[in-house]
Amino acid sequence: MDFSTCYPSQRTPVMGRNVVSTSQPLAAQAGLRMLLSGGNAVDAAVAAAMALTVVEPTGNGIGSDLFAIVWDGTQLDGLNASGRAPAAIKLDQFRGMTSMPNHGWQSVTVPGAVSGWVELTRRYGRLQLHQIAAPAISYASDGFLVSPIIADAWAASEALLSQNDAASAGFLPGGRAPKPGELFRFADQARTLERIALSAGEDFYRGDLAAAMVADSERSGGLLTREDLSEHRADWVGTVSTDYHGIELHEIPPNGQGIASLLALGIMRHHTGSSSSLSTVDNFHLQIEAMKLAFADLYRYCADPDHMDVSSTSLLDDEYLAERASLIDMSSASEPVFGRPRSGGTVYVTAADESGMMVSLIQSNYMGFGSGIVVPETGISLQNRGSGFVLDAGHPNLVAGGKRPLNTIIPGFLTREGSPLMSFGVMGGVMQAQGHLQMVVRTVDQDENPQTASDAPRWRIVEGREVAVEHGFAPDVVEALRDRGHKITQMPPEEAKSFGGAQLVWKTDGGYIAGSDHRKDGQAVAF
Repeated sequence: MDFSTCYPSQRTPVMGRNVVSTSQPLAAQAGLRMLLSGGNAVDAAVAAAMALTVVEPTGNGIGSDLFAIVWDGTQLDGLNASGRAPAAIKLDQFRGMTSMPNHGWQSVTVPGAVSGWVELTRRYGRLQLHQIAAPAISYASDGFLVSPIIADAWAASEALLSQNDAASAGFLPGGRAPKPGELFRFADQARTLERIALSAGEDFYRGDLAAAMVADSERSGGLLTREDLSEHRADWVGTVSTDYHGIELHEIPPNGQGIASLLALGIMRHHTGSSSSLSTVDNFHLQIEAMKLAFADLYRYCADPDHMDVSSTSLLDDEYLAERASLIDMSSASEPVFGRPRSGGTVYVTAADESGMMVSLIQSNYMGFGSGIVVPETGISLQNRGSGFVLDAGHPNLVAGGKRPLNTIIPGFLTREGSPLMSFGVMGGVMQAQGHLQMVVRTVDQDENPQTASDAPRWRIVEGREVAVEHGFAPDVVEALRDRGHKITQMPPEEAKSFGGAQLVWKTDGGYIAGSDHRKDGQAVAF
């Protein structure tokens, strides 16, 4: 693994036998406290995740969704803790609209993150949930100093938060977002997290917290019911994977978008022997073209798996991937459409411990503060995952009651010959699948260490032939891509946040090597 410094960054990889990496330092420290208290990687990941709902409310909240991949020391499993649409939702309620609402109660599905915390600790944890929740509760009740990048995102959400009385009262003290370095408290969050911890989530789905969510929904014309909440469950779904140059990339099956990363890598595998043997321009061209083909299939076929008309197995079939790979012209950019397979705003944390357990966990409210709804006197900020549905009749992702929407958040995991290699994720909506592809190419093909792979400038598909590239991309590469028909926009440094935030932990014989994205406030910590 290469440890030379290839890209401008003030960060170096962090190494240890126990490690936590996430997008906010206080959350990373919350996870580390669990490891120092005798907890394992799951305890650490959940503690960090709970803390993130307090210290990074711009990307997630108590009303988030969650996905996780866990290596328990002997095997890999995947957890889908995303929520379903309220049972009473019907297509005709959106008559006259061309797309789902992004905000308000119509965009809310059952929040699943709490069920994810409970299920992860029930199956794998060593510590009690009230111990795991203690740092988050303390940050909410005693306050914390707001970090700079999060403060900027908070200020950008003032208009949305001001439209909801409870959101404004809780998240805009004094009528504005807190500035960097200011102390922020939210006592309602502390009380809610404590009730969740002491009831092992029961209060959230069946008790007074559930009643508060339903009451607010009913007051505002929403359709969430007590039955929607009480019937929610987090599901152990395993992973789907593809081989790429001797490693296996694992993702959560749909309704997440992780399969797009698998499709792109599978297409690349069938197109060329190794991206590391290509010229720099050919390498980037191939990645971009493969990713465009993958996205075309993702948006046509992927949804709640109970409603897909094409299976994940069919999409990842080698013959189909080879057909898709044959469409790539290495001399010219394309505007691909979906193929015909045979029938058949977010936070991320990774933690690993000296027993060999590794966790890849992601949770999100989706668009910053999600739906813009905060349930009064609870501090529960609700996601807007319902906006991930479509309104096209006959589409597998068509909105319907009791159905999970296509979800952008995806944890990633690499194995080699059945053994764990890397736990990682890249926050940032549609950037996530693209980010997974780029992290795999950089760590596997180019042998970059996790911090270097994170530091490297990234590309991002916009639509059609439009591609944004981050500040730092070599000018000659940008021009060569333009010569092939890519419509390249080179983004200024202040737009780095639009290229996501990576957190990575790589396993070695003696411990772990971690990287944490300089585009976020976070850090990797270890001992």
